[in-house]
Amino acid sequence: GAARVAAGMLAAVTELHHGEEGLLALNLASARRYPQFAAELAEATGHDLGYRRSGTLAVAFDTDDRAQLREVHELQLRCGLDSQWLSGRECRRLEPMLAPGVRGGLRADGDHQIDPRRLAAALLAACERAGVAFHRTWAARLDTAGDRATGITTADGTPLAAGQVVLAGGSLSRRLQGVPDALVPPVRPVKGQVLRLTVPPPYRPFLSRTVRAVVRGGPVYLVPRENGELVIGATTEELGYDTTVTAGGVYELLRDAHELVPGITELPLTETLAGLRPGSPDNAPLLGPSGLDGLLLATGHHRNGVLLTPVTGDVMADVLCGAGLPEVARPFSPRRFAAPSPTLEHSV
Repeated sequence: GAARVAAGMLAAVTELHHGEEGLLALNLASARRYPQFAAELAEATGHDLGYRRSGTLAVAFDTDDRAQLREVHELQLRCGLDSQWLSGRECRRLEPMLAPGVRGGLRADGDHQIDPRRLAAALLAACERAGVAFHRTWAARLDTAGDRATGITTADGTPLAAGQVVLAGGSLSRRLQGVPDALVPPVRPVKGQVLRLTVPPPYRPFLSRTVRAVVRGGPVYLVPRENGELVIGATTEELGYDTTVTAGGVYELLRDAHELVPGITELPLTETLAGLRPGSPDNAPLLGPSGLDGLLLATGHHRNGVLLTPVTGDVMADVLCGAGLPEVARPFSPRRFAAPSPTLEHSV
């Protein structure tokens, strides 16, 4: 899944984009939940999640990039977020590996990070310890009776009955057969290519925090791990379900990262990956009842899936236990995309 590729930035502050202010409250709620969530999960499983409160430094190089970053800073301040504008010299004082051409930047200490692979492994272990039964096969079809979901049928033809079905299939969510046409989640795959490098022990710490930049109008980020891994990402490509790692994608990431931190060219390149973000029409998740009794959605998280993990779990637990959709999640009801007069005809 996408968690294997994701960088794990918990960046509610520096992930704020124009036009996505409505998502901020949900992102912040999940970011606030993370320290307790990570501590509980680590205690329950004994896993080290790689959770770090090291912050983010977002920098710019030329006049246009600096102006764009200044606009982002103004947006952050209007939204009441804590970020500090720094000169180029102040940026390099924080991160000496930065290129001399850095013109300025934003320091956001409230942004944190986690290792998504460790997080996924810990969640799996916690579920197994809680007695969750795993069926390691594809869900092929939603089963219904009348106007209610009653379970699913797996790819090998095994029916699994359920009082409630949660469709949380990421970029594949719209491929589940049997969902009424009007309620198929409008989720599309958004390809992202990522590189993983290794910083040899003599050169650690290479970076002390996540560093991201606008280079020639395009975003790039570098996420350092305590184990010496350095994640560089990520491309954004609308290419359907293609997950090919391309020479062009690798080149662009290395080129932009080298302009930001020239020393990366001396580091071993250990892994190249491509994953699929689940994008929605407004780049926000679909959380809660679908419009068909017994079918809930938890999908469409786009680039914020790891950040939104705690709040998504809390929201879905509330709904499954009959408490209804919490206020913070109401703007993200799947019904915001419903047709005016849907007809519940089944897809084939």
